[in-house]
Amino acid sequence: MKGGNFRLTAAVVASALFMQNMDGTIVATAIPTMARDLQVDPVHLSSAITAYLVALTVFIPASGWVADRFGARRVFMWAIATFTLASIACAAAMNLPQLLAARVVQGLGGAMMVPVGRLILFRGVKREELLQATTWLTMPALVGPLLGPPLGGFLTDALSWRSIFWVNAPVGIAGMLLTWKLLPPSPPESRTPPDLRGMVLSGASLSLFMIGIESAGRGVLPPGVPWIGVAVGLLLFRATVLHCRRVANPAIDFSLLSIPTFHAATIAGSLFRAGAGALPFLVPLTLQTGFGYSATSSGLVTFASALGSFCMRPMTALALRRFSVRTVLCAGSVCFAAVLLVCSTMSQAWPAAAIFVLLLLGGFGRSLSFATMGALAFADVPKPRLAAATSFQGTAQQLMKAVGVTVAAGTIQATMLVTGSAHTERWQLACAFIATALVVLASLPMFARLSVDAGEGISAPSGKRAERT
Repeated sequence: MKGGNFRLTAAVVASALFMQNMDGTIVATAIPTMARDLQVDPVHLSSAITAYLVALTVFIPASGWVADRFGARRVFMWAIATFTLASIACAAAMNLPQLLAARVVQGLGGAMMVPVGRLILFRGVKREELLQATTWLTMPALVGPLLGPPLGGFLTDALSWRSIFWVNAPVGIAGMLLTWKLLPPSPPESRTPPDLRGMVLSGASLSLFMIGIESAGRGVLPPGVPWIGVAVGLLLFRATVLHCRRVANPAIDFSLLSIPTFHAATIAGSLFRAGAGALPFLVPLTLQTGFGYSATSSGLVTFASALGSFCMRPMTALALRRFSVRTVLCAGSVCFAAVLLVCSTMSQAWPAAAIFVLLLLGGFGRSLSFATMGALAFADVPKPRLAAATSFQGTAQQLMKAVGVTVAAGTIQATMLVTGSAHTERWQLACAFIATALVVLASLPMFARLSVDAGEGISAPSGKRAERT
């Protein structure tokens, strides 16, 4: 890519992000209705979100190697096709197992789609263009979560929850056509053999860990089996780390964590993303099961978070020209955690406008942190290691989104078990918001340890910041 041509590439890649982001928010809004139709508890149907996120996490480590081996554009197009067809299968699902199977295939498509799309973009930009490229990539993509809640609520009430998955069909077809017409072919970058053992170890460890956490206390597996799954998953992850540190071309390149900016954006950023991943699950659940909102009303209120993210994203560059990356990320963590804590105090007495404003503020803080972390992660990564870096960061991001939903659902389930409740009560939802806020705050010490000049130049040439804090 030359000059500003990365904007065209970003716009094309954003079609995939748009589809993926809208899918997540639409599903979250429709969960209570889906649960009634499929005759399962709404809390149990969080597995429809988690199954997709786990599949993403399991398959993302292979995305960098697959893109290098077969060509990034070709893989990107096949990934969009897989995601689109799996969405149609979700719409046709007649029970929870069928829905979960289709969501896993969706996860396979998403695992190749978004990281490979980012790789196509970031291979062609300079350091000082990183934030601008990230903004061009994510601004159209933010329309997805902006439209998702109200569109999902409207379609669910007016037609059926099945119609929310059909929305992906025209978007997917358009994405494939734009990729074929506008993006140049990407020749294979590498012929190195894949780290099959590392892929199997990482996939098995992440799958067992997330399945164990998701099923703990829900009675879907014999007592003790979920925690055995968690323990075995952690042991296999340790084996994954040891293996990947020994081989030349590992499935997950842990040596990237020696880069301070990548370390902070990936590890601390993952904790932040866990909280962000739980919010679209908790808010519709609170509004619909706790306050009696319809899916449409819930969607119209919930989309405030995406609206805040959309409005804040263009202002990120201005913030980074005045304040250091460290200051922006620390402030973002504190502000977003505060919003989650205030959400724990919501009640039926709150007017819808007050909830809307609260979620709008949360969207501001979330967007500022996301854009900053997205640019910071790749600021100091050498070009030859970008494929490994996008795979690594994508795995961490998706894992923690799943962890966020699991922490929220697990907190609710734990309180129900302790009190013997048959149905979710308002105070139990409040506990889930508090637990999620604590996860977000855990990112603060790591962000605070960043050097004052970390990420210098990602939004403007060095020395242009009016104030460094």
